[in-house]
Amino acid sequence: MNFFELQDQARQSTTKLVLLFTLAVLSLVVLTNLLVMFAFGYVDAQQLTPESFQQQFDWETFLLIGGAVLVTILFGSLYKISSLAGSGAKVAEMMDAELIVDGSGDMNKQKVLNVVEEMAIASGTPVPPVYLLHEDSINAFAAGNSPSNAVIGVTRGTIDKLSRDELQGVIAHEFSHILNGDMRLNIRLIGILHGILILGMIGYYLMHMGGRSRNSRNGGGIVMLALGLVVIGYGGTFFGNIIKASVNRQREYLADASAVQFTRNPGGIAGALKRIGSDAMGSTLENPNGAEISHALFGEGIKHSFTSLFATHPPLEKRIRSIEPNWDGKFEYQPIADAQIKEASHAQDQRVKAAGLMAGVATVMNSEAFVDRIGQLNDAQINYAHQILSELPAEIKQAAHDPFAVRALIYFMVLDNEKTMRQQQLEYLATAADDGVYEETAKLVEKFPELELVHRLPLLDIALSTLRQLSKRQYLLFKDNLNALVAMDAKIHLFEWTLQKILFHHLDVVFQERTQQQSKQLSLEETQQASAVVLSLLIHAGKQQGLSKADAFALAREKLGGLAIELLPLNEIKLETVGTSLDQLAQLAPLKKPLLLKACAKAIVADQQITAAEVELFRAFADLIDCPMPPLVN
Repeated sequence: MNFFELQDQARQSTTKLVLLFTLAVLSLVVLTNLLVMFAFGYVDAQQLTPESFQQQFDWETFLLIGGAVLVTILFGSLYKISSLAGSGAKVAEMMDAELIVDGSGDMNKQKVLNVVEEMAIASGTPVPPVYLLHEDSINAFAAGNSPSNAVIGVTRGTIDKLSRDELQGVIAHEFSHILNGDMRLNIRLIGILHGILILGMIGYYLMHMGGRSRNSRNGGGIVMLALGLVVIGYGGTFFGNIIKASVNRQREYLADASAVQFTRNPGGIAGALKRIGSDAMGSTLENPNGAEISHALFGEGIKHSFTSLFATHPPLEKRIRSIEPNWDGKFEYQPIADAQIKEASHAQDQRVKAAGLMAGVATVMNSEAFVDRIGQLNDAQINYAHQILSELPAEIKQAAHDPFAVRALIYFMVLDNEKTMRQQQLEYLATAADDGVYEETAKLVEKFPELELVHRLPLLDIALSTLRQLSKRQYLLFKDNLNALVAMDAKIHLFEWTLQKILFHHLDVVFQERTQQQSKQLSLEETQQASAVVLSLLIHAGKQQGLSKADAFALAREKLGGLAIELLPLNEIKLETVGTSLDQLAQLAPLKKPLLLKACAKAIVADQQITAAEVELFRAFADLIDCPMPPLVN
């Protein structure tokens, strides 16, 4: 099952979730109605028969109470979902987690940051911020509405007790949730459970109020109603746990399998699961909010009375055997190797330049194998990511991780090559940028003539995580300054436009400058003009040696099933129109996006001449339609 099928399956899981939620709510409506009718004497319990109940039953009251229950549950659910929407950081903060900003003083913190960065660059997604939960157990989670605002949380026990391979297996599992569309589903599960439980909360409040009104005429009824709502609240917990378990378990098996596929190392994730089984703390969290996100965790975060019924994760034994069928059933593990020695050994084995690893890009794009690689990783991509990180100059890498210097790094990436214009841009920054940012930009200009092309997108992926640490005021100023630098020479180069689009596509959502776009499931026929714009730009961006641009466009169009579109003249293609077209193409149905990507690839490889700039543009377009494109390496 590939990325696009998994995205489609995630939507179907949402449909299943809505159905289960509807059934749970209807059950609670009926139970609450019966409770109110008996508590306040609408039905005489002493002379109750089916006939008398039918005669005493008041449909008007039933509908009134049912409406009130529906509004209460829906309000509670929507309130919780909206309070967690926009950023996975809100979930991490709910768990009292600490953002890991700099791991240089802690070897284990640095280890997890390195692994997360490698996984992100290898998968073509922004590097998610990493949060540390101060828990001794072994657990982790991914949270957010999309890769743009995702975060990864790990417990202290996870980074202290696991080897690098085991930690990589856990992180790969969490990246599977990011890529497969599980995170949004998890946020909705948290909201739904909160809505169902809110009746119980109201019951506790009424019990307190009824206790003070015992002498009033309705005091007894209020107490009875309160007790009943508390019981119904526990019933809501039952429904909620059933819903979480039914939606979540199979996706955990899928994430385990994906982690093995990503790392090509079954022993990594299997070893992590064995350590959970042998550890005194296991994967149980002490934080009281752990129950709300239990379904989003790597391992079972809470203990259940009816484990097999309420467990949000399959048993450890079953998860391990699905990875290692011949496992002997013993939770034994090897001592953790010295992480520094292992990292050094791994780095010494990487002697091939990252640019050299891209040599087979033409084969990958011609064979259309890249479609199956979206959302999937292999050794070559992870090795490529590791090599990229090892090649980056220390000052550049440090700048990408520093909230002040990262802005300077982005400014540096768009500075003009012409000296006079570059000086004007720097003079602008000297007066417009936040304190210290201009000085950092000047240092980069003095030390580095330019960045290698192969490093630009990976650096952007790292920078996105750091830029999320800005305040909204700082972000808006950074955005204005970047737009001003790009516009200063009255020419917008394709890379500058691409950089702007990627940055603002991912960051505007985080800083609530743009709402998360909801897919309308468009067909290719509904996006004809948008497809024509994007394919035409790709055709004009290349030199098309050996065949005409019209012929190259015709070859690309064939991948769209003969869609009735024509090559647009270059002077009719405005970058603003390209941006609008990509926003529309992002709303294509998941199973239609591979056709568009194959057409884009064909537009590039039609003349068998592929440049690094064309590949960079292709990967950027894929990112902007929410298809994280990993490096095109063999």
